[in-house]
Amino acid sequence: MNYIGSKYKLLPFIKETIYEVVGKDLSTQIFCDLFAGTGVVGRAFKTEVKQIISNDIEYYSYVLNKNYIGNHIPFEYQPYLYELNSLEGTEGFIFREYSEKGSAGRNYFKELNGKRIDAIRQTIEQWKKENHITENVYYFLLASLLENADKVANTASVYGAFLKQLKKSAQKDLYLEPALFVENQNEHLVFNEDSNILITKINGDILYLDPPYNHREYGANYHLLNTIAKYDTFAPQGKTGLRSYQKSAYCKKNKVQEAFETLIKEAQFRYIFLSYNNEGLMPAQMIRDIMQHYGKYDLQSTQYNRFKADKEENRQHKANYTTEYIHILEKN
Repeated sequence: MNYIGSKYKLLPFIKETIYEVVGKDLSTQIFCDLFAGTGVVGRAFKTEVKQIISNDIEYYSYVLNKNYIGNHIPFEYQPYLYELNSLEGTEGFIFREYSEKGSAGRNYFKELNGKRIDAIRQTIEQWKKENHITENVYYFLLASLLENADKVANTASVYGAFLKQLKKSAQKDLYLEPALFVENQNEHLVFNEDSNILITKINGDILYLDPPYNHREYGANYHLLNTIAKYDTFAPQGKTGLRSYQKSAYCKKNKVQEAFETLIKEAQFRYIFLSYNNEGLMPAQMIRDIMQHYGKYDLQSTQYNRFKADKEENRQHKANYTTEYIHILEKN
């Protein structure tokens, strides 16, 4: 998934920074990924630590991480995928509101794929109600649907807008490939809460923070993934079919400082690592000033290619890279 702020390409930098501070043997450590997104950081440490605590306020992220982080014991899944891939499409909510030839005129998916998303999503939910599948399988199948629906979505990258004409990848037929998870013996925790509330209820050893850097709201940019994941009834708003979502204090210049300082103050973790870049709402000096009040502070940085959601954004920015920081705190 081409995801805003994804740390996939930065994993070597993140892991090496954490190893330098904490050590390479993390087998007794509880690692919290508080703004998990698609869970790439938590996945990278899943087999190295005692436990992962994964959290994100967006429900699609919760679904992905219930699978990628929460699932750790293998199960048989091929018969379920075979049956879902064999379904005929149906004219449901996604087709009507978000598909080519749907009544709302929002071309996020071609006609067939919109109908197939409806049929697959309805079947997964029916299986759950009938206890035909376990909770682990339920989230595995939902994660597989989200991942593969995203591959055929008719967008430039995020769901803030759809393209007028179907792009090449959106012309392909939806097919469910498995959203495979890493197996291990340890149980992990996955939450769907406001990070500043959850931080008062958990504790551990390593806290990794990757909050939004700027005004981009994930609830708006990935609203359709939330809609597929929740498959609830609501009245889509505007040209893009937006659903209501909780706005983040980390996306607001007048609120981010207070939210961040509260988070650091409340964190019951020895080591805190904050990923942030040089174009974020909080200047590096502000972050330093806040963190060093609570313990020993350090900083690492690297250059990183900029996330570009569409051609318009490419034209607006001359630089192709940003400076990615990891702010480090060892709490008193």
